[in-house]
Formats: sequence, structure tokens, C-alpha cells
Amino acid sequence: MWLDAAKRAFLEAGLDAVKIQPLASRLNISRTSFYWFFKDRNALLDALLEHWDAKNTGAFETACAAYAETIAEAILNLIVVFHDEAEFEPQFDFAVRGWAHQSDAVMARVNAADDRRLAAIRAMFERFGYGAEDADVRARTVYLVQIGYISMQVREDRAARMARVPSYVRIYCGTAPAPNELARFHARLGFDPAA
Repeated sequence: MWLDAAKRAFLEAGLDAVKIQPLASRLNISRTSFYWFFKDRNALLDALLEHWDAKNTGAFETACAAYAETIAEAILNLIVVFHDEAEFEPQFDFAVRGWAHQSDAVMARVNAADDRRLAAIRAMFERFGYGAEDADVRARTVYLVQIGYISMQVREDRAARMARVPSYVRIYCGTAPAPNELARFHARLGFDPAA
């Protein structure tokens, strides 16, 4: 409850909003109950970072390790993460990256998360036979495009963004997705291209 409230406050108003008394007021409970769960505000902030890393970095690692028969299908598994905020929260990522500009410790956490995400994507490419250098550059291309979307806070029509997916897959891995792979991708996201 405290962590959820802290996350909402952080996303709505920034790091300065994550303070014990305002959170207690928001939750309509005594601030003393906070200390049953956290030692102090820093412990809450650490838990917020842990939650961000487990959720957002975990989504990359899970998607990259997911079963796929082809590299195109593997890329589509990863692209699902970019389109499903239940798996990966771009606003949370953006907020933590902003926080990192105020704290060397948080910047180190963000850099470590970026390294883990890139390693997962590289390993996915290597699993399908790409050499180390090629896998690294392709991983960076995939990842940095997504971080660009987040940092620029790009707002696109969903149909237009989804229409680009086959081209993104082809550019990322050199192979276009098969119609059945694309159909599974659309189904996972509840998207009907004919609508």
C-alpha cells in the first residue's frame, strides 16, 4: 500500500512528492504505520527502485528468454513489452531516468539496468546464431529506439505504430515476420489490424 502510494505520487508529481506525511494523508492512515514497513524515506525510495527494476528490467529479460522458433518471433516477443504497459511501464522508466539526473546512486542503478536489458537482447540474438558484434549492435538498435520513444514521450496513433512493426522486425533482425507470427503478436496485444 505504501509502495503503491509512493509510486503514484512519484509518477504524478515527482520525487519531492514521495514523503511520509503526504503519503499518509493520501492513504488516510497514520504516518506511524509507515514504520512497520520501512525504516525511513530512503528505505521507501530503495523499494521504489527495486520495484522499477524488477518490473521493467524483468519484462525485458522475460521477453528475451521466451520461446520463439525464429528470430522474428523473438523480436515480436520483445516488442510486446513496448506495447503492453502491464508488462513495462514507460512512464515509470521516464520518471526514474529523470531521478537519475539528481542522484549518482540512482544513475548507477539505471546504468546497471540498461546493461542487463542490453545483455538480455544480445543473448536473444546470439541464441539465433548472430555473432557477438552483430548481436551487440542489433541489441543497441532495438533498445535505443525504445528508450528514444520513452525519453521523447512519443504519442502515436496505435494503428500507425502497429503498422510499422513488421518493418521494425525486418530492420532489427534482417527477416520479416511470418503472417502467423504477426497474427500471434496482434492477438497477444488484443489488436485487430482489420478494424
